[in-house]
Amino acid sequence: MSADDVPDPPSRPSRAGRDLRAAIGVGVVLGAAVILSLLMVRFVFIGIAAAAALVSTIELAQAVRRAAGIRVSLVPVLVGGQAMMWLSWPFGLRGILISFAITVLGCLVWRFRDGIDGYLRDVTASVFTAAYVPLFTAFAAMLVRPEDGAFRALVFLICVVASDTGGYAFGVLFGKHPMAPVISPKKSWEGFGGSLVGGVLAGALSVWLLLDGQWWMGVLVGAALVCSATIGDLMESVIKRDLGIKDMGSLLPGHGGLMDRMDSLLPSAPLAWMMLFWLIPS
Repeated sequence: MSADDVPDPPSRPSRAGRDLRAAIGVGVVLGAAVILSLLMVRFVFIGIAAAAALVSTIELAQAVRRAAGIRVSLVPVLVGGQAMMWLSWPFGLRGILISFAITVLGCLVWRFRDGIDGYLRDVTASVFTAAYVPLFTAFAAMLVRPEDGAFRALVFLICVVASDTGGYAFGVLFGKHPMAPVISPKKSWEGFGGSLVGGVLAGALSVWLLLDGQWWMGVLVGAALVCSATIGDLMESVIKRDLGIKDMGSLLPGHGGLMDRMDSLLPSAPLAWMMLFWLIPS
């Protein structure tokens, strides 16, 4: 056999347990699509966020059905979730909250068709899914409403990505002290320190350069989003451990499902919306 006939060695997972090259490639493609949408026609970002919410909702519903036999009322959750996303633009917070309330009512009624057994369990899971995925994502969509909305959304994304990147790098290089060993053994305090460094620097620079805010405002935003991103990561780890699964799906090579990439973004979206509009009114 010649050297040309020797097959390439299989991709090796990183110390974090992922195919690092595939993960980076997918991350770059997704990031480029989001950035282009914001810089060219910012309202396209709402469509991307709505699609991400829809796919993530399906992944979560399928995961809980497959692992625990819990039946999420997928039709009202999907329809109501899209209403939350698209009504966030013309009606803002009122559109989101009214859509969520109607979605909850829809879940309560839709579940009648499957009888009494497990009713409370399934309805609770349906309402949780509607709140955890589309409701939180709708706050990210609301970031783009004002004239400087594209930059507000970029600040949000830059801070969370910097937090995740800093946490990953410091965790792999220096991680020795587990933050929550029962929930996520690989998440360390050293990694959290790296998240703080990355998130705070990203916040200070992005708020100053993109929104013409004071650097200390960016520090506050960055630090807050680091905390929410870390909590989001731990929240999904709890859910997956409770269900006994590794990933929510397999859509993205090196990442798992799309829901596995949304974990740190979801709880950070409402916090970013609140803090940016509080510190830098549009």
